Amino acid sequence: MSLIKERSIDRATQETLKKAKKENIPTCWDRLDAQQPQCGFGLLGLCCTVCNMGPCRIDPFGEGAAAGVCGANADTIAARNLARKIATGASAHSDHGRDVAHAASLVTKVHSHPESHPEGHRHHHDYEILDIGKLKLLAAEFGIDTAKPEEQIARELSKKLLEEFGRQEGELVFTKRAPLKRREIWKKLGITPRGIDREVVELLHTTTMGVDNDYKNIIATGMRCALSDGWGGSMIATDVQDVILGSPEPVRGKVNLGVLKEDQVNIVVHGHEPILSEMAVKASRDPELLKLAKDKGAEGINLAGICCTANEVLMRHGIAVAGNFLQQELAIVTGAVEVMMVDVQCIMPALHEVAACFHTKLITTNSKARFPGVSHVEFTPEKAYETAKQIIRVGVENFSNRKKDRVNIPKEEMDLVAGFTKEVVAQMLGGKYRGTYRPLNEAIISGRIRGLAGVVGCNNPKQTHDFAHTELVKELIKKDVLVLQTGCSAIACAKQGLLLPEAAAQYAGNGLREICDAVGIPPVLHLGSCVDNSRILTAASHIISEGGLGEDLSDIPAAGCAPEWMSEKAITIGFYFVASGVYTVFGASPFAVLGSKNLTHYLTHDIEEIVGGRFDFADTPVKMAELMIAHIDKKRKALNLKPVI
Repeated sequence: MSLIKERSIDRATQETLKKAKKENIPTCWDRLDAQQPQCGFGLLGLCCTVCNMGPCRIDPFGEGAAAGVCGANADTIAARNLARKIATGASAHSDHGRDVAHAASLVTKVHSHPESHPEGHRHHHDYEILDIGKLKLLAAEFGIDTAKPEEQIARELSKKLLEEFGRQEGELVFTKRAPLKRREIWKKLGITPRGIDREVVELLHTTTMGVDNDYKNIIATGMRCALSDGWGGSMIATDVQDVILGSPEPVRGKVNLGVLKEDQVNIVVHGHEPILSEMAVKASRDPELLKLAKDKGAEGINLAGICCTANEVLMRHGIAVAGNFLQQELAIVTGAVEVMMVDVQCIMPALHEVAACFHTKLITTNSKARFPGVSHVEFTPEKAYETAKQIIRVGVENFSNRKKDRVNIPKEEMDLVAGFTKEVVAQMLGGKYRGTYRPLNEAIISGRIRGLAGVVGCNNPKQTHDFAHTELVKELIKKDVLVLQTGCSAIACAKQGLLLPEAAAQYAGNGLREICDAVGIPPVLHLGSCVDNSRILTAASHIISEGGLGEDLSDIPAAGCAPEWMSEKAITIGFYFVASGVYTVFGASPFAVLGSKNLTHYLTHDIEEIVGGRFDFADTPVKMAELMIAHIDKKRKALNLKPVI
């Protein structure tokens, strides 16, 4: 039991891990143990496989090889490896944005057989424009006449959004959202992103054998690629999802494995792209399927989410969250999941083996993410609702195959409040019809709020599950730092009750507690999924526009952190925040650069003089908090702000 407690602080996870151990079902923690000791060269970033003359390894102690066969040294190899991770992370989130923009383009197409829609529904598929106001705001940014009919606006906007991916010259439209001073820095450095796909391709090209050997130049190209995601692909995903799925508003929900139901058909959606899970929400309420569930002996159909898909349906519908990244296997181990439907990103290949131990049907839906031997139901936006019904029907039919004696659903579940966006925050602070960031700026200027922190990212079995996220956030809000969260980090803190307004009284410092009580918000704001880190960027830009806190994002008393990061996407996110001027701390093990002293020093020191932000690494949440608070206080001093109350 002591070993299990070291794996996670979450009691539901501990209970389910005991069940997995008893039934001899390996999980990611067991697979991590089997990998020990992990490759030291790889951990330091000193292994190169970019050509077939290797693989080459650089001796970190200076006693062996000082360069690869081609002559690349530790600086070049570590920088190239890191840059390729940036490219991969950027491609993942940007491809998500492309798929959403494509779905939006179909909204405007008229169905070829309108008589098949007796209620007059004319759209080519199952989506529609749900936030007309945001549609028109986006259209105005792209120079589209908003007096035109809405479908024409949407048609022109979709075309322009998709053109952002293939743009070859100029700059991405959304970069104009950044403060002028920040844009001038990017232009001077030559890192303003031109086209999303171009930046990914160019970064991969420059890291090919025999191209770029200057580690500083490689990192500059990497920052431009990362910015094409943060101020491009991810921002497109966030804003277009709001248009066709509806902009989130504050909503109450529940989180943890206890949201699974013994007497209902449990359907778990897992992945990142919400255009299918949105239809799963509607299909789970379909009268035909509900009747079938009753006929099969179930009391209903219970939809729950894992990872960022969970955050998407939570933010828009209050659908319960079963857990974050490291709980995906454990949801199946409860023995109560009829279907787990997955799309892309953060889906463990081992899910198939875990599902095979139970009656659970694992169903893939995206052509980019297939599993050998796993049922595949191809999803297309044109047949979204039909596909969702087909998958949920499989789950309903599978309910009778559940073995009741193997079901063990932990009792743990927690309430939460989610659905905060930059627009919601402005309206809550300034009023529905005069939304403004002025009260937030004034609270920071007066010292009632020390500053802001973005705490985001994954889980990693190398660390005690959820511990770093929750302890870091507790330390920050105790020191009057308002915390903004996305992704698995938000789910971790939600399970500990930190996403409730009542948490302010228990954990927050006096100034932050006063603000939270006055407005009725939690001290930790859930802003959505990983792509919704773009909401943090635009919110920070609004803070600068409001005045009183400097001229650039680097002036704001703010810091970012990924305490338990795992994915290459986290590296990309870190780089677009640093390139935007934000001090950013990474926990877990530092990304593999420590084998290059020059590159490590550049990323943690020198780069701040160039872009205004830099990286730091820390082993414990207390140390992470100390670093972030020290940086926030340094920025307060530079702005001559009042002492913190």
